[in-house]
Amino acid sequence: MRLYKSIKKHDPAMRSCLEIILYPGFWCMFFHRPCHVFYKARLFFLARFFSQLARFLTGIEIHPGAKIGKGVFIDHGMGVVIGETCVIADDVLIFHGVTLGGTGKEKGPRHPVIGTGAIIGAGATILGRVKIGEGAKIGAGAVVVKDIPDGGTVVPEQSRIVGKQASTCSELEELKTRISELKNLVDDYQKMPH
Repeated sequence: MRLYKSIKKHDPAMRSCLEIILYPGFWCMFFHRPCHVFYKARLFFLARFFSQLARFLTGIEIHPGAKIGKGVFIDHGMGVVIGETCVIADDVLIFHGVTLGGTGKEKGPRHPVIGTGAIIGAGATILGRVKIGEGAKIGAGAVVVKDIPDGGTVVPEQSRIVGKQASTCSELEELKTRISELKNLVDDYQKMPH
């Protein structure tokens, strides 16, 4: 019921409760709960078998060892990867293409800890045992390798043009700036008493 409320809250396209069965985010959670129980019972093969079946059906890969709270909604979902020691609190919203992974350098807990109510944008990558605070927002395409405080926002570098067009664009911007400066000088000159 909590997942339904979360989906309804975050996705205005959902028109009826029956539509929940059409969301891959619903099915990956449906599979993850028993997989996590198998994992905790040290039935690793069964846990991995069913998690890989869920991955095949939904395009969302969640390691059965990951601890996921209630009301976590993975919207669209394709390409989401959640590592073994990841901890996700309640009511987190995750978009497609997100990676919650390790750096390959740590032992033991090596995946992110995501706080309650955090939002992780499409294509974001969070690596290592970093803590994402409650209500934090991670922008689409951001790469996070450091802790983010409660309510913090992370955005990726602004897009910029590179290559041959970049020099033309920068020259045009410089020309626009010079024209604006000249216009201001002319305006100032015309205001002066003669």
